[in-house]
Amino acid sequence: MSPKIKIGILGGIGPEATAEFYSKLIYTLQKEKLIKSNKDYPQIIINSIPAPELIYEKILKEDLKPYIEGLKELDKFNPDFIVMVCNTIHLYYERLQKEVKTPIIDLRKEVKEYLIKNKIKSAFILGTPNTVKQGLYKFKNIRCFNPDNRELKILSKSIFDFNKGYKKEEQIEKTRSICRKYIEKGAETIILGCTEFAVMLKNENIPKINIIDILVDAVIERFISKSSDDR
Repeated sequence: MSPKIKIGILGGIGPEATAEFYSKLIYTLQKEKLIKSNKDYPQIIINSIPAPELIYEKILKEDLKPYIEGLKELDKFNPDFIVMVCNTIHLYYERLQKEVKTPIIDLRKEVKEYLIKNKIKSAFILGTPNTVKQGLYKFKNIRCFNPDNRELKILSKSIFDFNKGYKKEEQIEKTRSICRKYIEKGAETIILGCTEFAVMLKNENIPKINIIDILVDAVIERFISKSSDDR
């Protein structure tokens, strides 16, 4: 494999999710036998930014500034592409892509392709208020189950508390309980539409789509393609 591949990661939103993504990426590179020696790994630049959680009903322009600055910092390294390890920020994908020349992986597009490929017809969207209400993962011919307003408040607080390490098991249980409700209502699977939920529920035995896994697969696909091009 070529050592020239360079990947930019916009992370820290939150840090545990970024660590989970990085760990899974390295594991998958090894599992797919893409690494023969240490020099075969891509160069990976992680910009873990102390940005605000995008968990509130109203997201202001100033809330996006740290994300834009973080992307511009990564852009200076001239990576082949950038991964944003956050769901809600992808509501602003087009605006953010205009800020940098480096291609940013479009998570919404990746999720849509995954759902179509796996013939999924219904899903519970476990996400932040904006992710849910603005329909980040709402697609034609797929039935969406959404949390109600009370549940969205509970989930937002759970994200906030989990990120700061407060009663983490309690946050997991609150989230797990809401998920079970919608599985019983008929949701085929749960889209873990916030990276914190991907960390919280990674060991739970419930039908789920881990967005971190989808991001990892998207990176692996580009890694293989770029490696082939560089031969």
